[in-house]
Amino acid sequence: MSENVKVTIVYYSSTGTTAEVARELEKGVLAAGAEVRLTKAPELAPLSAIESNAAWAANHATTSDVPEASPEDVAWADVVLFGTPTRFGNVSAQLKQFIDTLGGLWAEGKLVDKIYSGFVSSSSLHGGQETTLQSLYTSVHHFGGILVAPGFTDPVKYDDGNPYGTSHVDAQGTNPVGDVTRASAKHQAQRVVEIARRLKAGQAA
Repeated sequence: MSENVKVTIVYYSSTGTTAEVARELEKGVLAAGAEVRLTKAPELAPLSAIESNAAWAANHATTSDVPEASPEDVAWADVVLFGTPTRFGNVSAQLKQFIDTLGGLWAEGKLVDKIYSGFVSSSSLHGGQETTLQSLYTSVHHFGGILVAPGFTDPVKYDDGNPYGTSHVDAQGTNPVGDVTRASAKHQAQRVVEIARRLKAGQAA
């Protein structure tokens, strides 16, 4: 193939769990031999709210070097990985606001036939993880995108238990990202890159 697979990761994270999963996906994408852009959705909350929560403030500072996502990052990519914490079983406002800025690309047909996949975190077991990913994937259908969920395509997914995407329960910050979540992220990254390679090879043939 004359061109490598290009992956953009767009995530929102308040206290850092989703950010850590995003970094695991970045490692997996690089290990699979693809190019990657790690980006974050712009923060909408006021600084006073961020500073009122020590974990939120720490993550805000730690990820200050991660660039904010732009529509150009999505246009560039063959694969887009969206990540979000659950918000009442739905996508966070910050990530949803970024997705809403993609209307121009959508109108130009530039979101069509890209591969999309998602990842999620929650404070409690289940906690709306599956409904959050399903809500996220509704946008993919409107894009005319190709949804590549990890499914139960590797033994690690039986440990992770979520066929819709990599997910982690942080238990109010007491359960750090561990081996199961890292392995799930690696598998998801490898899967989307491999499917993208096949698609690009077919288009070039």
